[in-house]
Amino acid sequence: MAKTSSVMKNKRRERLSKLHAPKRAALKAVVMDRELPVEERFEATLKLAQLPRNGAKIRVRLRCELTGRPRGNYRKFKLSRNQLRDLANNGQIPGLVKASW
Repeated sequence: MAKTSSVMKNKRRERLSKLHAPKRAALKAVVMDRELPVEERFEATLKLAQLPRNGAKIRVRLRCELTGRPRGNYRKFKLSRNQLRDLANNGQIPGLVKASW
């Protein structure tokens, strides 16, 4: 089990990234638009820098929903490899079977 502080920090980052996503997208569109004057783009860059760092989507770490493990996760199931194997062997994930040939 991961430290609860790490899990909570990641959840806070998820919440902040959802909150600031529209602002970030609008400012990034202004910054990337080559048709606009340089001063306007620079102001947008400064405003983007004023937003909290943890509001960026890239700072959110994919963690297992059950244990909080940060490594070896499957995006489709939001589970770590260990938990996915345990649940699959117990038949708790529909349609997932062990490979045999």
